[in-house]
Amino acid sequence: MAELTEYQTNIQDLLTELAAYGSSDREVESQLVFDLERNHYQLLHVGWRNKHRIYGCVVHLDIKDGKIWIQHNGTEFDIAVKLAEMGIDKQNIVNGFHSIYMRQFTEFAVG
Repeated sequence: MAELTEYQTNIQDLLTELAAYGSSDREVESQLVFDLERNHYQLLHVGWRNKHRIYGCVVHLDIKDGKIWIQHNGTEFDIAVKLAEMGIDKQNIVNGFHSIYMRQFTEFAVG
């Protein structure tokens, strides 16, 4: 249970830090969505830029079966490396946006 709480805290801290990068654009809001009961975490961008609608998921992380799954990473940062730098074992981080076949070639968990 302590591991789950640690993962939840680390994910929230990381996404909060990433959300701060988008705060300079007044018309596009960075929104954090944390579902602590089901362990889904997202960073979204919502707003308008030059009369064009901006809406999309920037980062999506889940905690499943004791591992952090990176479902989507639309940032320039390697989220898996950031999580490892926070002290999370690489074997508990899954790059879910890669196929199972491709995951075997990384230093992170396959699934």
